Amino acid sequence: MKKLFLALAVISGLTVSSAKAQKMIRFGFKGGANLGKIDGTGYDDAFKLGWHLGGFAQINLVKGFGIQPELIYSSSKTEIKNTGEFQTEYELNQVKENKPKLDYLSIPVLANIDLGSPRFKLQVGPQFSIMTSKKRNVFQEGKEAFKSGDFGAVGGLWLQLPIVNISARYVIGLSNVNDITFANGTNPEKWKNQSIQLGVGITL
Repeated sequence: MKKLFLALAVISGLTVSSAKAQKMIRFGFKGGANLGKIDGTGYDDAFKLGWHLGGFAQINLVKGFGIQPELIYSSSKTEIKNTGEFQTEYELNQVKENKPKLDYLSIPVLANIDLGSPRFKLQVGPQFSIMTSKKRNVFQEGKEAFKSGDFGAVGGLWLQLPIVNISARYVIGLSNVNDITFANGTNPEKWKNQSIQLGVGITL
């Protein structure tokens, strides 16, 4: 009988520990719209519609605070404007792509801060992205227009329903993604990525 009680106590302890572990770490996936643009001379100021898709893990460290690392693939397009300055610098009529496609694999690491409820969170943190565009973004004379990496900051809101999650965030690039260098060694303009992501997903 003692052995039976001991076995039941062990099973109960493991069950409680498992439930706590599941509550402490949750996984899920999300996707939705990616509205992106490049902030810099010669580019259209309007956000262009694209998409994003990825997965995440939620790690609750203490009550009301946790971290959320993600792996997100996003795709968007930008558009070169036919401005006198841009035409002078890059000879727009020779540019092979006037609507470059920008595909990135991004790794944001966000702090989750409860806003009065564990279902409603403020999210802030850094993001590192690697360009994965299959179609090379190349300007005239074979010059690659964009750097392969980008570093940015993320801020947004997260609504966690029983299963479904809804998110809205703004991503601002902090690094210059312009990889064009003139013959005299100068880099003419700073280009920085910006995007608005609206997503919906499932939390397991």
